[in-house]
Amino acid sequence: MTETGGPSQSPLYHAQNAPRYDRQSLIRTYQEKCGCRLIVMADNILPYSVTLFEELVYDADPKEDLHLLLYSQGGDGETAVRLLRAAQARCKKFTVIVPDQAKSAATLIALGAHEILMGPASDLGPIDPQMQLKADGPLVAAKDIIAAVESAALAVQNAPATYPIYASLLSDVTAIIVQQARAALARTTDMLKEALESNPDRTSDAIAELQTKLRQPLIEVPQSHRAIFGAKEAHAAGLPVRAPAAGDEQWQAIWRLWTKYVALNMRVYENAGASQTFSWPSQ
Repeated sequence: MTETGGPSQSPLYHAQNAPRYDRQSLIRTYQEKCGCRLIVMADNILPYSVTLFEELVYDADPKEDLHLLLYSQGGDGETAVRLLRAAQARCKKFTVIVPDQAKSAATLIALGAHEILMGPASDLGPIDPQMQLKADGPLVAAKDIIAAVESAALAVQNAPATYPIYASLLSDVTAIIVQQARAALARTTDMLKEALESNPDRTSDAIAELQTKLRQPLIEVPQSHRAIFGAKEAHAAGLPVRAPAAGDEQWQAIWRLWTKYVALNMRVYENAGASQTFSWPSQ
């Protein structure tokens, strides 16, 4: 601050970045009230996420609780486990806050938390892997890639003249991508176990029990990658879910902060002292 009480930045710079300072002020207020470090991630989970996430936790106090406000449609499960391990190594108790959706790979992060904070509309989901067919393109479920290729192969076998149509429709899918999709699917059960094991306070019996309860709703049963797995379902499966009442002070603070990111509509990695924002990929 200057001697006149204004911001230390120049007036124009401060005005241009005022929304960021507003969000970080809310983060600091939340931290003071909840006695924790709060970080925010709103993005697809891909290998580049590791560096941006590490920026938020590298200097965290391992004796302090860590809260992660997480919004994601998913991404790479291997990266998700890396982020989860990075978080657990930097805190006493790890809480994942889901104001909206934490799907697929983001669900893996939640599975390794000590606590998952969810509202009435919060949603986790199936942990089958997703892939990008093009750099910075939309995520596509590995199951859907394999199903599309197998369906096209059968259609061409029955009607060879349709080959040019299906070749055009699947022009972005190579044999390597299909093999990668199959390999990723084969890893799903192991990824579930690795995520659960990332919570250092879980016993081997608790991990085995959760694996059994979660395998069907998160891997075997869902026909769609967008299948809903809300607070009620997560609690029934034995996950450490807390669903605060609508008037809960902590949830109200979360929601005030979350609406700032909704209005921003950008990918975000942020805490009280660091901030990276960039545009969502074109869909």
